[in-house]
Amino acid sequence: MARFFSFVVLVVLAAAIVVFAYQNRAAVDVQFLNWGVVLPLAGLAGAAYGLGMVSGWAVVGIFRRSWRRLTAEQRHDNAQ
Repeated sequence: MARFFSFVVLVVLAAAIVVFAYQNRAAVDVQFLNWGVVLPLAGLAGAAYGLGMVSGWAVVGIFRRSWRRLTAEQRHDNAQ
């Protein structure tokens, strides 16, 4: 039952993404420093989402390493 529910949620999400992309085909001019590009709004939203995922993954990785070092130091201190 959980697999079916996950599949339905995935299909609904995919359909929403397709509708969003279809309805937001207007071009948007994006400027950063001396760099500029014209993208469809849906493409810009997808790029922002992808960059957010990458940056979130990096932050989580930093916190995990810090947590592992902290707990390893505590175990080492407790062992002595």
